[in-house]
Amino acid sequence: MTPSRSRPVHSSQTVPHAGLARCVRRHARTPWRKPPQAVDGPALALLADALRKHDGPLILDSFCGTGMSTAALAERHTDALVIGVDQSAHRLDRAPAVPRNALLLRAHAEAVWRELVASGHHLSAHYLLYPNPWPKPKHLIRRIHGHPAFPLLPRLGGSLELRSNWPVYVEEFGMALHLLGHPSRIAIVAAEEPLSTRFEQKYRASGQALWRSVAHFGSPGQPGVGRGTGLNEARPNGAMKMAAGSATLIVSEEEQTS
Repeated sequence: MTPSRSRPVHSSQTVPHAGLARCVRRHARTPWRKPPQAVDGPALALLADALRKHDGPLILDSFCGTGMSTAALAERHTDALVIGVDQSAHRLDRAPAVPRNALLLRAHAEAVWRELVASGHHLSAHYLLYPNPWPKPKHLIRRIHGHPAFPLLPRLGGSLELRSNWPVYVEEFGMALHLLGHPSRIAIVAAEEPLSTRFEQKYRASGQALWRSVAHFGSPGQPGVGRGTGLNEARPNGAMKMAAGSATLIVSEEEQTS
């Protein structure tokens, strides 16, 4: 079936939000203490049971939607427990059959992050694939990097990959990680890479450029890969210009494949 067409993100915000640094620093100073919500209880119990039974790599697919990406990741990483999390029962009701090493949970993703950190579990990989961009400037705090739970992400360890069709969102995400002390790398998602979600299929069919931000946090007690290297450059053929002070390296699609 041919994917439906999709319009690019339109926003009055064309550069990183002026309040981003203030927002991230405030959340870094003040731990997120929102009480657990009742809707998350059953999912967290299932998570705890699955973690007790698994002694191998752990991959998290936050905001997994219908679970299409979760299933693909589980097929690709057969030795890992792949956990897909989404708060929408409607989306999860449309999930495909997933491999035995995958688990789909209806919960708030940030509640799962907090539980994993509290229980001392370390991710090998974490994916944030095409989250709602909340393109209105007033909605900065609804974006992942504007949420009070954002500082939990580096504490989960492993690699982290965000994808979006809105480059401003990806640039903000990379800048927010830098503010927490973790440089990231931004690049265009190569055309030959497997399509991970229905959103990615729609965006690519519509001719939109797809962007990723990738960071590495290492293992607990170890520095993340690239941390403290002070990267602050955009290569001559860089895909877009970074705001001053960002320690995020951007490469073009051509540079990735050369």
